[in-house]
Amino acid sequence: MADYAVTDPATGEVVREYPTATDVQIQEALAAAADARTWGRASTTAERAALVRRVAELHTERREDLAAIITREMGKPVEEALGEVDFAAEIYGYYADHAEEFLADEQVELLAGDGSAVIRRSPYGALLGIMPWNFPYYQVARFAGPNLAVGNTILLKHAPQCPESAAAIQQIFTDAGVPAGAYVNVYATNDQVATMIADPRVAGVSLTGSERAGAAVAELAGRHLKKVVLELGGSDPFVLLSTDDLDATVEAAVEARLDNAGQACNAAKRFIVAEDLYEPFVERFTAAVLGRGDAVAPLSSLAAAERLQDQVDRAVAAGAEIATAGARSGAHFPPAVLTGVRAEHDAYHEEFFGPVAMVFSAGSEQAAIELANDTPYGLGSYVFTTDPEQAARVADAIDAGMVFVNGVLLDGVELPFGGVKRSGFGRELGRFGMEEFVNKKLIRSVTPLPGAAG
Repeated sequence: MADYAVTDPATGEVVREYPTATDVQIQEALAAAADARTWGRASTTAERAALVRRVAELHTERREDLAAIITREMGKPVEEALGEVDFAAEIYGYYADHAEEFLADEQVELLAGDGSAVIRRSPYGALLGIMPWNFPYYQVARFAGPNLAVGNTILLKHAPQCPESAAAIQQIFTDAGVPAGAYVNVYATNDQVATMIADPRVAGVSLTGSERAGAAVAELAGRHLKKVVLELGGSDPFVLLSTDDLDATVEAAVEARLDNAGQACNAAKRFIVAEDLYEPFVERFTAAVLGRGDAVAPLSSLAAAERLQDQVDRAVAAGAEIATAGARSGAHFPPAVLTGVRAEHDAYHEEFFGPVAMVFSAGSEQAAIELANDTPYGLGSYVFTTDPEQAARVADAIDAGMVFVNGVLLDGVELPFGGVKRSGFGRELGRFGMEEFVNKKLIRSVTPLPGAAG
């Protein structure tokens, strides 16, 4: 089978194969992205924003077709697929709306001396984006939207199981009038990715993916002195300390775990519950999770389901207890809840990328914080409590890039997304997402300059 292929996870059927790029095509892509840098520097922010806005409009116009593609590619239910396309369109629209504001010159107040000082934001150059399969449109949007508005050019290497959505995105950029070379889809191999990272025409790299992939890309980028942004895995804690509506809290917990069949880096994966709530929470949460069994979509591939099965089997063999909705069937993985996982178990330190939750009991607020932070990851986190002061205190103490208080699925285009520790570094979305690959050039003059006067 080809490296790039659409394989329906529900049936295992190979729907269509796509040819991997030749080395000649990779060089052509690099040359095109490098040549398009002239457009990035010569065009105005308003002109680039208009192109990004058209990209947003085309996502909306083609939403049904785009949704059907990722349902075929990675098994996402149609309604969720439509929601993802809409969110991607919203991201492009956000950067079209705010590009001029975010990229405006910034005056620096001088402490001494005459003249002026200004920070002028300009493009970095050609960027390589390496994207995952779990949100094929959303992940690309949060990388490509802000960077094209900046004037950077994009080489986009999508996941091998997402070639059809990758082609559809390329067509949208072409139809929107984005100049040739400003956005180039490449069906590249890992070796070809290494070649692109090493190439001096590539100024930076952004990867969303596994911890292992992030480490490999960061090593290569560091060797060649390239800026890199990494959004990697997570084992996000859901800390429940008090509630005045346990049923509503349980429902939020289920949504936080099972969204996208549990295949989200920032999904809640470890549920840390105050002792006095532990037993009723486990009872209701387990019933609710298992009750979703027939509604949870298949995982993205048979290989993904087999990896998750191995993790669960090892956890149970080590002494954890499992409640499950049934047995795995191909890529269909039944929702499950693990209890009794201890620090000496592998599962305690792993990310479960699928509809499997771990639940822990905490004897105090401090114990809950320590459990929440006892992970190599630090992407997102959730805190549920009826005490606002406690919420602020615990949110401040959690070692993660994001904390959501008394709510789940609260991501927004204006909110920065990213983590710490082995969850990566850098931010996407919001104003911070536009700042990562920008040359913040200082222009200091002792005489007045056009456009630089305070």
